[in-house]
Amino acid sequence: MVIIINKYIAEFLGTCWLVFGGCGSAVLAAAYPELGIGFAGVALAFGLTVLTGAYAFGHISGAHFNPAVSVGLWVGGRFEAKDLPAYIIAQLIGATFAAFVLYLIVQGQTGFTGTAGFASNGYGDLSPNHFSLGSAFLIEVVLTAFFLIVILGATDRRAPAGFAPIAIGLTLTLIHLISIPVTNTSVNPARSTGVALFAETAALSQLWLFWVAPILGAVIGALIYKFVGNEDK
Repeated sequence: MVIIINKYIAEFLGTCWLVFGGCGSAVLAAAYPELGIGFAGVALAFGLTVLTGAYAFGHISGAHFNPAVSVGLWVGGRFEAKDLPAYIIAQLIGATFAAFVLYLIVQGQTGFTGTAGFASNGYGDLSPNHFSLGSAFLIEVVLTAFFLIVILGATDRRAPAGFAPIAIGLTLTLIHLISIPVTNTSVNPARSTGVALFAETAALSQLWLFWVAPILGAVIGALIYKFVGNEDK
């Protein structure tokens, strides 16, 4: 029983770390005058949270930190369906808690006037570079599919042991480098949900895309890897 609960706590903590580190870097440090870390810094921050979180919690819960990843691992035969609801709930709570803590922090800044976009995801007017719904949907599907392919490949028993978190963290960094201008990068419904709850934009009305597209992409990626990585062929 304790082991089961520990898995969910690990998913809560790992997702909290991902959202706090990744979205926190975007909200607090990305546009800091003259010294801001910019898109590249935010991309690196997201990758580092997954890399470090995977080493910290991978042996406890598998280090999903993402409902789309959990679904993809289930489709890929690496995860049991009975654990899906609890994992997704833990991830959502972790993401929301991290966003709430970040919300408390930003209020302490002199001259605080509101959260604005709060690192939320979006398309159209809410896209950093005003990309359309179609572009946003397509890039989230494609990038999440590749994310799952890398995750499944890096954690395959035939892959070099101990390096999976590095490959996965670097992949998430690359994903952000590609897609921050398009959607502000989701590939993670929990990450999108947590910050959308505190954003002062219409982020909640567009949240459906950042559930549907990443989960669809995860399913596609898992099916591709099941075919490509099949040892029986």
